[in-house]
Amino acid sequence: MSFRAYRIFNEDNHTVSRFVNLIQDDLDPGEVVIRAAYSSVNYKDALAASGTAKIVRRFPCVGGIDVAGVVESSTDARFKTGDEVLVTGYDMGVAHDGGYAEHVRVPADWVVRVPRGMSLLESMVLGTAGFTAALAIHRLEQNDMRPENGKVVVTGATGGVGSLAVVMLSHLGYHVVAITGKDSEYDYLKSLGAAEVMGRRDIDMTSTRSLESAQWAGALDAVGGTTLSWLIRTMQQNGVIASFGNAGGVELNTTVMPFILRGVRLIGIDSAATAMPLRQVIWRRLSTELHTQKLGILAHTVAFEQLPLVFEKMLRGETRGRNVVKIEA
Repeated sequence: MSFRAYRIFNEDNHTVSRFVNLIQDDLDPGEVVIRAAYSSVNYKDALAASGTAKIVRRFPCVGGIDVAGVVESSTDARFKTGDEVLVTGYDMGVAHDGGYAEHVRVPADWVVRVPRGMSLLESMVLGTAGFTAALAIHRLEQNDMRPENGKVVVTGATGGVGSLAVVMLSHLGYHVVAITGKDSEYDYLKSLGAAEVMGRRDIDMTSTRSLESAQWAGALDAVGGTTLSWLIRTMQQNGVIASFGNAGGVELNTTVMPFILRGVRLIGIDSAATAMPLRQVIWRRLSTELHTQKLGILAHTVAFEQLPLVFEKMLRGETRGRNVVKIEA
């Protein structure tokens, strides 16, 4: 029986994406077949589908780095028909057929049971973005970030990871400062829990000094480039930064001075390749102390057929929060 999927092709050295009909044998191999209920739209998905960046490593490939649904069949004893599961990261939607399909087949080692008390919809309001935000917070806390240490700044705060980071940090009791380039979103960010909101255009990030006024105990950076360089210069003594994005560029210009005079720590966050034991810890945290009713503010549910429109809006910087794709009819 055929089913719908959104597949990415390379045609005449150009990336093109479209809905197609597939059968299960068309999918990449795996021990677990999932009847998809929801996926989500991440910036990485938009880049992959449009060919704006070289994300997809093998063509053709079903897009979507996230999926949540119900196990339809499994040859692995860890999962049985009817189990509610999710998959984020690994090679999904990049080098292995991903979550933008009514049926998804993946290796069992990639599959996580949806935590008790979390719905399939909530799991995709979180998805890779929520997992990344929670992993960043977890790593920062492992490096001594605490609410009593001072302010925590979140850059790219209206994006998926940024919005969720603001919600989670506020829920944990941190004084959150959100930085955004969207002047119209101040009220939105405050509704998520930001204690302060700063406009990116109101900040001079062009200084060539090695150190500037110390402002932040912690930072979660989705932007990179000059923004990350500025953060490094403005951290407090023993401040910690989690870096997980490059929307503002991949180059990093800095000196050793913040590291040797203030003990600043810069931590890279790679959520796609997180080992399963830690992955399960993070999902448990997302269902317990990081769980908040404010997820509903972030979520925008879109129909499967609306995917291309969401990609276009995301690449133009016209989205906020999380777009959840309803896959099941």
